[in-house]
Amino acid sequence: MEVFGLPLTELVGYLASFLVLVSFLMKEVRRLRIVNTIGCFVFIIYGVMLQISWPIVITNVAIFGINIYYLFRNNKK
Repeated sequence: MEVFGLPLTELVGYLASFLVLVSFLMKEVRRLRIVNTIGCFVFIIYGVMLQISWPIVITNVAIFGINIYYLFRNNKK
């Protein structure tokens, strides 16, 4: 399946990269973690779409978990 002339898998990869890149432009750490978490989630989907690319999936699951931990830990304070 193609969207805008690109394979869907490739488009998901570009979206994930864009979200992670944009997250690092954020000045507020909480907003950075939220956008980065969404980017990691999209990267996990991308890794699965590549017939389970384990390096992509494992790395982004770990970063996703770290972001969730700090987001909820900061909410308790």
